[in-house]
Order: sequence, then structure tokens, then C-alpha cells
Amino acid sequence: MSEQGDRHTPGRGLINGLAVTLKTMTRRSGTQQYPDVEPELPPRSRGVIALLEENCTVCMLCARECPDWCIYIDSHKEEVVVPGAARARQRNVLDKFDIDFSLCMYCGICIEVCPFDALHWTPEFEYAETDVLNLLHDKNRLGDWMRTVPPPPAHDVLGEPSKEEATAARKAAGPGAPTPAQTARPAVRPEPKP
Repeated sequence: MSEQGDRHTPGRGLINGLAVTLKTMTRRSGTQQYPDVEPELPPRSRGVIALLEENCTVCMLCARECPDWCIYIDSHKEEVVVPGAARARQRNVLDKFDIDFSLCMYCGICIEVCPFDALHWTPEFEYAETDVLNLLHDKNRLGDWMRTVPPPPAHDVLGEPSKEEATAARKAAGPGAPTPAQTARPAVRPEPKP
């Protein structure tokens, strides 16, 4: 009966909870505390999105595929005179590229659909602002994040060579050298005659 009476004592749960909290606060464990010690992030962490402006062709795929409509792009056309061409060519010049991180849900669709590798994930996550309007990053600020983009993983040596690697190997071997496909073929054995 006394056991049941102790359980129903008012404030007993609060006291037990405070005791556990006090033990945890006074214990010096190996736990890392964030502001003092930077966390070790996994290699494919999603932080802020960076823009490599010279790769952007203003194809608008990222803005069209974004489910949140948080990417704003503006451009103009510029004529490029090519010597020997019959007429001048036109190219798009990027005027504005903004990402509103107050709307972004970090799905990564924009990075996946970009055919020219103009958008990259960075592991940076410390870009909080006191004003929500400052979460709209323009192309200059997005470009500044490029310095924090980690290098791509090393190429798998057992995998197929990329087109660029195969072309470079052919050029280095010289004319008349066998192609990688020719060297990979097994030798054909003549069939025995009965």
C-alpha cells in the first residue's frame, strides 16, 4: 500500500525528471556539443545549393522542375559573331539567378535535372538569418558557396571509362592504335574439325 502511495505523490515525477537532467548535465561524456565542436557530416550531406555561373546556359530546367517554385531566373540574348559563319549566333546571358531558401525543401530536383552541372550541393548548413528576406540568395551569393563544394568521388577503376577518358586515351595512343573495345574482345579460337 505504501508503494502505491509513493507513486501518486504529487511532484514525484517532476523530481525524478530533474534528477535525470542534473545527472546528464554534470556527467562529462564524449558527446560533442554543436556550437563548440563542428559535426562530422556524411559525404553527401545536403546543405545549401551553390551555383557555378559559367556552366549555366539559362535552359530553365531547374526553375521548371522545382516543386516549390523557389528559383527565379532572368536572362537576355546576346549576339556572338563567329568568324567564317554565315550569320551571327545568339546565346543566353544570365542576368538573375535567385533561390529562395525560405521556400526550398532541399529535394535536390534542380541539381539532378541540370544537364550542365551548374548547381551543386554543399555541406554548409550555417546560413541562418534574422530576417526571412535575407534567405533569398542571388547569383553572387550562390557563387560564393562554390568554394565549399567537395570534390567528386574518385572514378571507379573497374568501371567503364567515360567518353572523355576514352577519347584522351585514343589521342595519346596515336592513329592506328586499337580502341578499348578492340582490346577487350576475347581471342576467337578456330573450331576443331571432326
